[in-house]
Amino acid sequence: MRLQCLLNAMTDSDEIPADEEPAQPSSDEQPEELGFDEAAEKVREFPQVPGVYLMKDIKGRVIYVGKAKNLRSRAGSYFLKAAAEEYRTRDWVGEIADADFIECESEVDALLVESRLIKDVQPKYNKELKDDKTFPYLMITTHEEFPRVEVTREPKQKGVKLYGPFASAGSLRGAMAVLQRIFKFRTCSLDIEEKDERWKWFRPCLLASIEQCTAPCNLRISKEEYKKDIRRLQMFLDGKKSRLLKQLNNEMQEASKNQDYEVAAKLRDEIHLLNTLDRRGELDTHVQPEVFQIDPKKGLTGLRKVLKLSETPRTIEGIDIAHLGGGQTVASLVQFIDGLPFKPGYRRYKIRTVSGVDDFASIHEVVSRRYQKLHASSEMFPDIVLIDGGKGQLSAAMAAFEELQIEPPTVISLAKKNEEIYRPGISEPLVLSRHAFALRLLQYIRDESHRFAQHYHHILRRKSTLGE
Repeated sequence: MRLQCLLNAMTDSDEIPADEEPAQPSSDEQPEELGFDEAAEKVREFPQVPGVYLMKDIKGRVIYVGKAKNLRSRAGSYFLKAAAEEYRTRDWVGEIADADFIECESEVDALLVESRLIKDVQPKYNKELKDDKTFPYLMITTHEEFPRVEVTREPKQKGVKLYGPFASAGSLRGAMAVLQRIFKFRTCSLDIEEKDERWKWFRPCLLASIEQCTAPCNLRISKEEYKKDIRRLQMFLDGKKSRLLKQLNNEMQEASKNQDYEVAAKLRDEIHLLNTLDRRGELDTHVQPEVFQIDPKKGLTGLRKVLKLSETPRTIEGIDIAHLGGGQTVASLVQFIDGLPFKPGYRRYKIRTVSGVDDFASIHEVVSRRYQKLHASSEMFPDIVLIDGGKGQLSAAMAAFEELQIEPPTVISLAKKNEEIYRPGISEPLVLSRHAFALRLLQYIRDESHRFAQHYHHILRRKSTLGE
């Protein structure tokens, strides 16, 4: 069966259309010659579009499946000298005798098709490349009133809908970030019940502010409407994109006919985003860094305890300063939501008012600029602001809030030498066990802000050196 038929069978159609019957070779046709060189030649004719490629052995068995933003470029890389030397491919690329592809509309579509093929075909070398690690799954907790969506390597077996396994956790997280902008599902671990009216007073996280979540935690959406969005997401994940778009178009026209223009506009936006998935950029650009060996929930619970907070913190912003050789000073601000990095909340700053190397003055400037802007636009402050440094850096941050006459959130600093936590008005630092979840979460936020600041400094230095 031709691969287009296979794609139809995997997506919107349960049967092969009449005009897509498998081609039958005539009696005088010669079988296609198979071999590594022939496969390499065939790949050179692949289109330069997103899709899934299939590598086959001499017997026509699929031995590897992969996705690509550019089919010709990615599949062609298996026939280069580097592939024969790379430890992940060197033991099996010589077995390639044929190659085929499935063209997809976007890299997200390709990721989903790749997952279904790996699950159904179970190619020999996709399994061996796991290195004894569990493949990631996308899990929807269907048993909850407001189902949440998460990436997991330890999927539950009851009360959930699983998609996968996926070959790449990074690509899956990137796809989930893209899809969340369309379907606005929640990713937090809150146990939300619609009948519990206390949720009406709950403060949503920043995902609601930037319209990437419909905030069921604040009961801004009914259980029925939220589950309708989840069903749309499931239709897309099940490969029924065309059917979904038709359904959305019908609903949009009906809403417009009934003069429900707000609903019609929402549906119009969803349709547009689904139709432009191929313009969302490389999936890796949407990936949130993973917190390795850290349980975010335990880290946040630990912070509530050691900092004596009335509620478990949800949003933390980390600030760091970078300068090399007394040159231009820059600052970074990273944002974590529910213990996980949130890239859209990252910010970079060029220090404007400070000459030379002065970390205290630089911290003062960044804190002033950041929180004066949030205050002026009535945006929510984070629950915790983490400053990289000791007493001096913390004092500079607090002085900025005082001069602005703005009530600060919880502000702390983390000194790297002995990993001491400094708090305003308390002379003695807080010293936690090196294994404490709270400390490990703070260390990750501090290290991420440092990495982000250094990266920005290197970009500016390269531009200055190369005249870019």
